Formats: sequence, C-alpha cells, structure tokens
Amino acid sequence: MPRLIPATGLLLALALLAAGCSRYQLGTGSRPAFASLGVEPVVNRSTLPQAEALVSARLREAFLRDGRVPTVTSGAAAVLSVTLEDFRREVAAVREGDTGLARKFNLTLSASATLRETGSGRLLWDRRPFTVTREAFTDGGQLQSEYQTLPLLAEALAQRVALAALDSW
Repeated sequence: MPRLIPATGLLLALALLAAGCSRYQLGTGSRPAFASLGVEPVVNRSTLPQAEALVSARLREAFLRDGRVPTVTSGAAAVLSVTLEDFRREVAAVREGDTGLARKFNLTLSASATLRETGSGRLLWDRRPFTVTREAFTDGGQLQSEYQTLPLLAEALAQRVALAALDSW
C-alpha cells in the first residue's frame, strides 16, 4: 500500500502532462492572409554597395525556411517589395591604446517594405520600416569585419520581414 501512493501520484502527473501537451503545435499556428507570395528584387537606396543580391537571397531563404507560404515567380496572391533605405556605421568602442581608433562598430541597416495583394491591389502594409543592427569588431581590419557582418545583417533583416509578413497582424 505505501508504494501505491507514489505510483498513483506519478501516473496522475504523467496524465496531466500528456493532457497539457496534447494540443501542442510546432510553429506559430497563424495563417497568412495570402496563399502564395512573390518577392520582388530588393532595391538599394542605401550607401551599402551590392547589397541587393545578398538581401534578396536571404529574404527568399527566410520564406522557404518558414514554409507556410510558397514563394512563386508568377501568379502570386501577394507581392512583397523591399527597399534598403540607409546604412549607418557608429563607433561603439575605441581601442585601449589609441582612443582615436575604433575597435567596434554598430552597423545598422534600415529598409522599408510594401506588401500588397495582387488580385485586389489592396495594400496590406505600405513602406513599413525595418531596422537591424549588428556589431563588427575591427581587430582583423574594418573592411574585413564589415564584409563578414553583412550576411548577418541581411539574415536578420530577412527574418524580421518574413515574420512580419507571415504572422497575424
């Protein structure tokens, strides 16, 4: 009888756990307002050279990785257009031996995005702003550190835009 009480308690705890997890669903569970998406090539108005291809690729990869909506080249239910607006570099830390030299920069990439339905032409959002920031340490040289940080900026921007487009709003 004394062993029956802990076993009953364990079974009760497992039953409660199973009941609590029975409706769990992987992902956000939200359905986008469109069935397919066309992603236009990114337009670059910033001072960041040749960023269009990198951001365009990362944007398409973000939608493919999410998998809720297929990206198509024609006949899309909605179209997303992204414009890179600004690229800034701000000194975040200086070198210990020479305060005139930067050791770390905060790199900020700003963009605006428009999402519209193709059938009705209705704007779901117009020139919605997105901004991402990443740190770049200049120990290996400023140019090299920025070059290595740009894919991270592009990835972060793509993730923000994709989540905004696909989540319920």
